[in-house]
Amino acid sequence: MKSLPFFCRGEVIRGFGRGSKELRIPTANFPDSVVDNLPADINTGIYYGWASLGNGDVYKMVMSIGWNPYYKNTKKSMEAHVIHTFKEDFYGEILSVVLVGYIRPERSYDSLEALITAINNDIEEAKFKLELPEHLKLRDDNFFTSAPSSASALAPTTATTSQTIMNGH
Repeated sequence: MKSLPFFCRGEVIRGFGRGSKELRIPTANFPDSVVDNLPADINTGIYYGWASLGNGDVYKMVMSIGWNPYYKNTKKSMEAHVIHTFKEDFYGEILSVVLVGYIRPERSYDSLEALITAINNDIEEAKFKLELPEHLKLRDDNFFTSAPSSASALAPTTATTSQTIMNGH
């Protein structure tokens, strides 16, 4: 995928409510304005990279992009699991992410337990791969320090592509 690494940011919105409750793996969901403007070569599947809320610390993350076949979604989504324990929800905050690499395509599972196992395996793979020197350097990219700290910094509610998609920052 020639678009990797891919830089983007957007306001964290409410998703399907399954990450924390059903899977016990909380996710931060991007709005349609970000999902709909992904480059064509960013395929559906599981990615790894770096994430930051506002101008805060940068953490490892995994992201699902696609239809979540186990749940048979009819709407494409981008759901990031930031590998950090936060004390509270952060809906409305600006999440900045750098997609660094691709782990695997989307797939369905026979059980919820099998899905949870696969997600945990993805998390472990992301932790390992993000320690590689070529990926570690992106943790310190100036993209994270230039992030707007609140949704109001993104201007009008009808966000333009330039306000939410930041590749080439």
